Amino acid sequence: MLNSRPLEFPPKGPALFILIGSALLAVILVFTTVDPWLDRAGILAGGLDVHVYRDGAYRILHGLPLYTEPTVAGLLYTYTPFSTIAFIPIDMVPWTYVTNTWLVVNLGVLFANVLMAWRILGYRLSARLVSISALLALTCVFIEPVRTTLYYGQINLVLMLLVLWDFSRPDHARLRGLGVGLAGGIKLVPIYFVAQFITLRQWRSAVTASAVFAASIGLTWIVLPTDSQQYWTSTFFQSNRIAVDINPANQSIRGAIAHLTGQAAPVWLWLLIAGIVAGISLAVTAGLHEHGERLLAVTLSGLTACAISPFSWGHHWVWFVPLLVYLVHKAQSTPRWWIAAAALFLSIGAWAYHWSADFVTIGVFMLPPSWPVAQILMNGYVIAYFAVLGGAIVLLARLPRNLPAPRTPQLLGNLMGRIRKSPQVS
Repeated sequence: MLNSRPLEFPPKGPALFILIGSALLAVILVFTTVDPWLDRAGILAGGLDVHVYRDGAYRILHGLPLYTEPTVAGLLYTYTPFSTIAFIPIDMVPWTYVTNTWLVVNLGVLFANVLMAWRILGYRLSARLVSISALLALTCVFIEPVRTTLYYGQINLVLMLLVLWDFSRPDHARLRGLGVGLAGGIKLVPIYFVAQFITLRQWRSAVTASAVFAASIGLTWIVLPTDSQQYWTSTFFQSNRIAVDINPANQSIRGAIAHLTGQAAPVWLWLLIAGIVAGISLAVTAGLHEHGERLLAVTLSGLTACAISPFSWGHHWVWFVPLLVYLVHKAQSTPRWWIAAAALFLSIGAWAYHWSADFVTIGVFMLPPSWPVAQILMNGYVIAYFAVLGGAIVLLARLPRNLPAPRTPQLLGNLMGRIRKSPQVS
């Protein structure tokens, strides 16, 4: 990393006021759109999924069946057997404190993800960067994927941090791919990033990620043979354990097909479309990476993994967080990118609809089906994804050809002052 001059604090210029305003707005919206203590909806009254994680760890520690019996609130366990080993530390937290403890952890991980995104862009850690990252993290609290992850106590932010950590390191760094392998061992979707490693011809990273993932299966099979056999020979193929395709909360290409046709998506049609989309995305991410757009490349891959997955809940789409960081970065040199950032924030915000005094739905895709635009917004994240994919294609087409990736320091403008970019991600 290049050394930077001492920074003046606070930063100056309109960008600072935009980020302060957006952070304040996000916090106000989180606590006013829904009563924070409202049962089954309030941000401070959640924690269901983290208790499921804890119950999974409890079951393997006490020799109880993992997949053939329901867990907390009658929910079935759907994660890999390896995940229960990763969740053992949660079992050490007393039941009463699990929800709030994990909420605090997730907020810290959200902040770390924002910092990691800046690192991939090449910015040097500084007090000013930390301050800006805090504002961005607060802003992201209101977007639905993050708000829902915090509410349920989900694991999505942790998995994204593992992947971003991998991609923040030099292409030939030792054990690069470890984060992807671990994330995939806990929740299968991140294994998609192995395809990105292969597309980029980063064979060492691809092998490391694949080996770690395989080791998570093999070692867990030795420790938990019965549960492992049950999962990989039966539970793995039971997609209906999650929810039906037509569920409005299924924000994936397969879900969009089901929403538009009113019935379960034909497997062949889903695989055909998902395969074409994945192929286009991988080609675009390879081009972006070659031109130095590394954060956008990994972010597009994260969004693609959500889009082609058989079932993607809204909270799976936390990859909008590094996308917002990228848009703020671009807005420093081209102010019109603020419009794109604002449009993204509005389209994926945790907007609430009160069906009754004690029942609330979160997210534009959960608006009442009788509303004129509801059938379109029901596929909101898939629409947003194709907008991002199309924008990435246009951006790639406008980048200079046959030129090496940019290596000279750049300024972040009024927002970051004199924080310089490093010539290589490290």
